Amino acid sequence: MIDTVKAAPAMALSPQAGLLLTRIADTPDLETALWKVLHDYTTLKIQQLAQQIRAFEQKWGMSFEEFAQRCEEGTLGQDPYAYEVESDFWEWEKAVTLLAHYEALRARWM
Repeated sequence: MIDTVKAAPAMALSPQAGLLLTRIADTPDLETALWKVLHDYTTLKIQQLAQQIRAFEQKWGMSFEEFAQRCEEGTLGQDPYAYEVESDFWEWEKAVTLLAHYEALRARWM
């Protein structure tokens, strides 16, 4: 199966936004500037999410997969429905999911 991407319609950008974008990216070419900013943004998001995941792994002493399994099995050593455990579960799951999302975007587009 061939993976095809339909071309999006041209995007209009104000002169001020275009100037800011090219200055931030330190390049006069608008498309190159946009790709650079998108690449830098995804890199920063991946780093931030990976750091958040490492903090949870350090706090709980395990991976998210093990944490989720132990919550389900009731072998975590804490009430899986306690506020701190549930809050960490949802934030950790969100970070893991978003990390996979941004890594997939980068692999496909950059």
